[in-house]
Amino acid sequence: MVKADSSARSELEARGWVVIARSWGAGLTVDDASHPRLSALRDGVEPLVTVRELEPADVDAVLALDRETLDDYPGDVATAHEALTEARATPTPDHRGWGAFAHDAHLVAMTFVDIGREVVETDFTVVRRGWRGQGLGSAVKSASVLALSEQGHVRFRTGGSMDNPASIAANRAVGYERDEEWLTFVADGEGLRGRPVRADGAGRSNGDDDTDSRDPTRILRRAGRTAQLGRSVGMIVPW
Repeated sequence: MVKADSSARSELEARGWVVIARSWGAGLTVDDASHPRLSALRDGVEPLVTVRELEPADVDAVLALDRETLDDYPGDVATAHEALTEARATPTPDHRGWGAFAHDAHLVAMTFVDIGREVVETDFTVVRRGWRGQGLGSAVKSASVLALSEQGHVRFRTGGSMDNPASIAANRAVGYERDEEWLTFVADGEGLRGRPVRADGAGRSNGDDDTDSRDPTRILRRAGRTAQLGRSVGMIVPW
């Protein structure tokens, strides 16, 4: 992946590489003026669901919703999502989640975030099929931002696939401002056909220390988990 405004883009295009997916990143800085908007998004779904922070006791519900929606993530390597393990599905002090529960107690939407010293990064957000288009994604994200801002966190980041206009609009409603666009290229050369590459230091915190930002033809190694832009801008699926 390369940034859309990177010099590496023209180098790759000159070599005949092809864009197969577009991703975006966005930031949000919370202040007192943000709270009424976020509260309205969170509270506006109360007739349908109950929104609350997820607890370790919710792990089975989290895993069930993840299994049901695993194939729903749009885009390519930049917004890939691997099935949650029990460890990743269990909230911790620095990996917290918020969910929306239907009246029958089923979890129908959730968002997880990773809490850094300076920025809170969205890990993923997902809404169960049949419940999309009702503001649940915006509601759980707003709930997470409100709760964390009350604990002193003011900077948040998220992102996702350009193929998902619903999530783009929903994040805009939460207050995120898009400030990055990333392109996933595939090479057309011998030995590289169909393999995604990244350059320009994409995925700063996802453990891809194997990436050489000076060489736009360096192949990304997917070590341990699917390489994803989610570690720097988050991942969104249809809402």
